[in-house]
Amino acid sequence: MFGKTAQLLLILMVTTLSARASPAYQLYMFEAPDCIYCEYWDRDVGAIYDKTAEGKRVPLKRLHLGAKLPSGITLLSPVQYTPTFVLIHSGRESGRITGYTGESNFWGLMEVLLKESQIVID
Repeated sequence: MFGKTAQLLLILMVTTLSARASPAYQLYMFEAPDCIYCEYWDRDVGAIYDKTAEGKRVPLKRLHLGAKLPSGITLLSPVQYTPTFVLIHSGRESGRITGYTGESNFWGLMEVLLKESQIVID
C-alpha cells in the first residue's frame, strides 16, 4: 500500500506528534499562604502561564508546602521553600526552580529546566 519511504515518514510523524502531545510533564508549584514571593509570581507570571507555550506543554499544578504529594509522584529531595517549581516527568522529578526573583529570571530558569529535560517548546 505504502512504499518504504512513505511508511518511514508516517512512523516519524506519529512518533514526533506523540512526543509533543504527551501530557507526561507537569510543573508543580509548592506554595504557602503567607508567601509574598508566591504572590509576586502569581502577579507577574501566574496570570499568563497557562496561555504561554510553556504552560500548554507543561501544565501547572499547585500544592501547599507540606501537603501530601499526589500518588505516584517522586521527588529527589523534600521541598523546603516557597515558591518551589518542580518539573515532573512520568511521576518523577526531573528538575526544580527554588524561589522567585522576578519574571525574567523565572523564564530564563524555566528555559534551562526545559532544555535539560529535552522538552521542545514550539
